[in-house]
Amino acid sequence: MAGLPRARSRTGLLDPVASQVETTLFRALTVLRFVVAAYVVVLNALRWREFDHPVAGWVVVGVVVVWSVVAAWAYDAPRRRGLPLLTADLLVSALTLLSTPYVQSDAMLERHASTMPSFWVMTSVLAWAVARGWLAGVLTALLMSALDVSVRTDLNGTTWGNIFLLVLAAGVVGYSTGLIREATEARAEAERVAAMMAERARLARAVHDGVLQVLALVQRRGGELGGEAAEIGRLAGEQEVALRALVQGDAVADARASGPRASGRRDVVEALSSLASRTVTFSAPAGEVLLPGPVVEELRAVVRACLDNVSRHVGAEAPAWVLVEQVAGDVVVTVRDDGPGIGPGRLDEARHEGRLGVSESICGRMADLGGSARLVTAPRQGTEWELRVPGSRP
Repeated sequence: MAGLPRARSRTGLLDPVASQVETTLFRALTVLRFVVAAYVVVLNALRWREFDHPVAGWVVVGVVVVWSVVAAWAYDAPRRRGLPLLTADLLVSALTLLSTPYVQSDAMLERHASTMPSFWVMTSVLAWAVARGWLAGVLTALLMSALDVSVRTDLNGTTWGNIFLLVLAAGVVGYSTGLIREATEARAEAERVAAMMAERARLARAVHDGVLQVLALVQRRGGELGGEAAEIGRLAGEQEVALRALVQGDAVADARASGPRASGRRDVVEALSSLASRTVTFSAPAGEVLLPGPVVEELRAVVRACLDNVSRHVGAEAPAWVLVEQVAGDVVVTVRDDGPGIGPGRLDEARHEGRLGVSESICGRMADLGGSARLVTAPRQGTEWELRVPGSRP
């Protein structure tokens, strides 16, 4: 629900976007705090001769001014906006309010004069609303209102009107804060997607002007030379087609996945079924298998890397099988082939040679997802990848 506090990191701090919004709101609240504190000073300067205890009255006014300065400094740093500061802010407001019967004379209390801190108490209530959401703001407003009632000798329409306005302000400010956070985060996400697409377009142009042209040249020259060069040319042609499809086709798919849909849940079966072909057999449950959009895209990239390895190391016409299952709440994708398998130590050797297809494209991606990639292979017994992703994700 809008208006509730955003999730915090393990350090207890809000994410950067939410923290920036909160900082702006607290600085606006600081301005209000100083304005109302100045009102308190002027108000009590005009009536201090009516006090039963004038010295105590000026002490209360001093506390209001000093705490306004301290609070302005404390709330300006996100790391200090925790429960201790909010509680201290509320406690100072409560104590200044409760000092009213002691400081003011009976005549002032009977004519329903403003309390010692007057409207200044609302700043601590609004601080709770900004930091903890509308519900916390309303609850603190009700608490402050109960304290206000406790220092009155009688109640009139002004008292109930002030209580209503305080509760209303706390609720509106807390709810609006949540809406502003969500709008700011949505804008930041849109800017991130736009920047990503611009960079992707730039890289696509660079690839088209460089790599694709070189691959096309190798294919043409290999065909002209014949022999082993022709085979190299054929492989270059296949890679040109695959790279062109990646730049032109998957760029669109990745852009869509990075938009609003990425924050929702997607069907793993639908995403992986597009990898089926004449040589790739795809099997999956009849229903949907849902995971967050970004997780599905990364899982699809891992499966595609596994199939690329089959085509590269076993053969372009080598059959492969992709199976999607749900096991004990997890999503398990198995990619299998009937090739010659991977010999002992071959993966370590490839890693030392700087070829990081398995360690990064497969194992690294799965580790980033919080999942696992298990390889089962032996010489002349094929290769099987078991890719497991936790299914219970928000």
